[in-house]
Amino acid sequence: MRIFTTLSELPFAGHPTLGTCHAWLEAGGVPKGEEVIQECGVGLVRVRRQGAELAFLAPPLLRTGPLAVDLLERVRLGLGLDAGAIVRAQWVDNGAGWLAVMVEDRQQVLAVQPDHSQMLGLAVGVIAPWHPERDGDDAQFEVRAFISGDGMPEDPATGSLNAGIAQWLLGEGLAPASYVVSQGLAMGRAGRIQVDQVGDEIWIGGAVVTCIDGTLNL
Repeated sequence: MRIFTTLSELPFAGHPTLGTCHAWLEAGGVPKGEEVIQECGVGLVRVRRQGAELAFLAPPLLRTGPLAVDLLERVRLGLGLDAGAIVRAQWVDNGAGWLAVMVEDRQQVLAVQPDHSQMLGLAVGVIAPWHPERDGDDAQFEVRAFISGDGMPEDPATGSLNAGIAQWLLGEGLAPASYVVSQGLAMGRAGRIQVDQVGDEIWIGGAVVTCIDGTLNL
């Protein structure tokens, strides 16, 4: 499988991974075992069925660690966040170039109106925890994903970003072994991404549905 944005080819992305598997299964594909193995630029990716949902095994991070001070300030200004609003930041790049910043409140995430001109060339995720007493328990984190300069500068649900964030949060004890991410609300979507840690493995999944069905003559 090969994955393309309007700008470039990606070695890995979550939506195409699960979408391709779903299309293959729906077309009559029969796995040789309990999992479907797909190959893309980042290597072999394991996909499994969880009832009506699909999940992929999070690939290893290609880049991790803190952001340089000048880059962090560029991202803060690009997101329009107040000084001190970012409480944590980390590279979470598993092939798509993601970096992620954390703020304290979900409403800060939903209120972001990015200046994409300041973040050209960056793939930026913003995350905040839900507070159950105010936000409910339908999810545990709110996420938004920005790809400034791309034909679609915000993504409504992002497997690769959430896979990287999961490795960050779980590695630092900032999230439970199983949690749900809310994403897409600012775009009028109600995305839900399931994250599960099983031993040393982290699985990222959700519901996959067919939206367009047809044939293409080449």
